[in-house]
Amino acid sequence: GKHAVNLDSKIADVRVKPFTLEMGVKFELHVTISGKKINVSEVPELSIPEDWMRDKLELNFYKSEQGGGEVENVNYDKQSRTAVITFLRPG
Repeated sequence: GKHAVNLDSKIADVRVKPFTLEMGVKFELHVTISGKKINVSEVPELSIPEDWMRDKLELNFYKSEQGGGEVENVNYDKQSRTAVITFLRPG
């Protein structure tokens, strides 16, 4: 609907319209697997903070339906675009 907004002593009439949010970014990773750790290379460069990228990697590899498991640690190196995912249990 319509709304009136007070901006620096001036009234602006605005109208609310719905919009569609873009879906998340999809990307491909190259992975080398060993018993308890996974080496990930070619992590895409995204304009997000490094801790967000670590969280995204952890969530991705935590998904058991994709063969993941409980993650102990994520060591992410933005400069080399690599990460080492360490799981709590081997497998």
